[in-house]
Amino acid sequence: MRGKGSAWRGEAGRLLEVVALVGLVVTQPLLDVLGRSPDFFLFHRAPRADVLLLVALIAIAPTVPFALVGAIGLVAGRPVRAALHTLVVGLLLAALAVQVGRHLTPLRGVPLLLVAGVAGGVAAAAHRRWRALGRVLRVAAVGPLVFVGLFVFASPASAVVLPQGHGGAAGVAGAGAHPPVVMIVLDELPLVSLLGPDRRIDAARYPHFAELAAGSTWYRDATGVSGWTPYALPAMLTGRYPAKPVAPHYSRYPDNLFTALGGLYDIKAEESITRLCPPSRCEQPVSPEQGLGVLVRESGKLLRQVTAPVDSRIDPEDSYREQTRAEAGLDAAEPVPDDPKFRWDTLDDNQPARFTTFLAGLRPANRPTLHFLHLLMPHSPWVYLPSGARYAAPEDLPNDGAGWVDLARARHLAQLSYTDRLIGETLRTLRATGLYDQALVLVTADHGVSFRKDWQGRGLDAITHASDQVSWVPLFVKEPGQRSGRVDDRNWQHVDLLPTIADETHVRIPWRMDGRSAKQAPRGDGAKVFYDRPGEPVPITGAVPAPPAPPAPDPLIGTRVREGPAGGMATVANLAAFRAVDPARGELPALVWGTVPASVPDGTRLAVAVNGTVGAVVPVVRPDKGGRRFAAFLPDDRLFTAGPNRLELYRVGADGGLRPLTLS
Repeated sequence: MRGKGSAWRGEAGRLLEVVALVGLVVTQPLLDVLGRSPDFFLFHRAPRADVLLLVALIAIAPTVPFALVGAIGLVAGRPVRAALHTLVVGLLLAALAVQVGRHLTPLRGVPLLLVAGVAGGVAAAAHRRWRALGRVLRVAAVGPLVFVGLFVFASPASAVVLPQGHGGAAGVAGAGAHPPVVMIVLDELPLVSLLGPDRRIDAARYPHFAELAAGSTWYRDATGVSGWTPYALPAMLTGRYPAKPVAPHYSRYPDNLFTALGGLYDIKAEESITRLCPPSRCEQPVSPEQGLGVLVRESGKLLRQVTAPVDSRIDPEDSYREQTRAEAGLDAAEPVPDDPKFRWDTLDDNQPARFTTFLAGLRPANRPTLHFLHLLMPHSPWVYLPSGARYAAPEDLPNDGAGWVDLARARHLAQLSYTDRLIGETLRTLRATGLYDQALVLVTADHGVSFRKDWQGRGLDAITHASDQVSWVPLFVKEPGQRSGRVDDRNWQHVDLLPTIADETHVRIPWRMDGRSAKQAPRGDGAKVFYDRPGEPVPITGAVPAPPAPPAPDPLIGTRVREGPAGGMATVANLAAFRAVDPARGELPALVWGTVPASVPDGTRLAVAVNGTVGAVVPVVRPDKGGRRFAAFLPDDRLFTAGPNRLELYRVGADGGLRPLTLS
């Protein structure tokens, strides 16, 4: 009995050592990322119970397999137990070395794995030889509890876990009319994406944005406050610059647009990755619960990024995708628009569910009403064609680097064209219901995004080198009764939004704001600030930006193919999607991706044809971790027909001749 009790005590000690290492390898990095991302939980509508259960799983579940290994060791005998424990400790220490090495050394990939493996082996041998190391680990077993405590009580995400008060200051109604307010905040939309060469709205490509501009005031020199929605949107709705890295939650921002108007206005709010409207003011419509399963799945993806021996952008925002109306099971808010670009009626099912619910609420009411929509469009993931059809894309496709930036921008612009359609539906609905003339209508975006080579994204480097694409956003304000459009080039910053709404609705805001109403005199200078981090303003300079020159269209696009001699082989990952295309479902294989062999040199042009017509020409770029990859975007849905479609890939010679590649 004494021997068995000693074995159990020894195994308990070894389990504590494993708990400590798992805490460092899994629990701490995952809870650190998720704790700084309360918007992840807000977007996925995670209730408190699901968040706490996820945290418990992260803290406990990774240890279970190692506990089972230890149980096997109890049966197998002391030498086996010792060997198994040394192996487990070595593997966990190697995994920890990968994370440390990625932060402290330039090593990546296989070299980093080799070095981490050696480090893990040496550390495991030292652990077996010197008992003091084991004692340190056993004390460190308290780590997971500490990490959980920091997440629950000290991280920005604590706002979605801990009960909070949500009393906010109500605005004071003044003399004058209180018109209905219709406010749409789009996401990740640079002003330059809407502009033509003359710096006006490109009416040919975006007719409904042009229609909006023709009947409203376009504040052309408008800039957002931050490249990150959890900071940008609260600043817009409080009138204050970001001061602290806190959750975009009513408990952290009790004084905002919703509380200011809530005493006088009914609130119909469709938020996405914020929860600024408190339950005392409005109950937000919620799409079908996404549940614990999606939290676990997305956390698993984060864990793979955290533990990988290569650089990756660790961002829960990668999981943000608007559900379609069909996915959410919503009924149609409106009949299908009379638009020739709707080639199949069922494409209307691809309308985002949040937008459908918003449209259904645009009706006149006896009381003043605020209709608010934050829509993650044209925000990535880019999945929409201009017609509204959707397409699939691999999750690991790069968005930066040679060749990839142009593809990312083309997909962004295609999704923006579909967003233009949604703006058109909004204007049509407002006119049909009689709200258009009565309402104060505001359409803007929280921030832009850079597609400039080497400075892609919304981080500090992009802000510094491409602020024209990250900071400047569209802003249209249609006053009640306004008929004609005008352009106002004052220095607008998005903290000006709430003061302007307050003046237009004749409501006095009872807190100090950093912004300036458009009813006041413009700022005396062009100085602007932008925040990559709250409390750290970054000065930005410039004026209304000019759009980047579009790439010249390849003369082969739209031509019929004329084959030459065979040019080799290629692999197309989604080749099977072309065997049975059903446009009536609203889905098309509009993105083609795969790999080419090493014999195809960098810079080689590849022509992609569907049913004999060239739809895209793309270059072969340097290999990345996915191999010698290529991807071609086919935004013209007229290339496709119902049933089997013929996909062909060609090498383009110096003389323009096409050499077919055999596809697999």
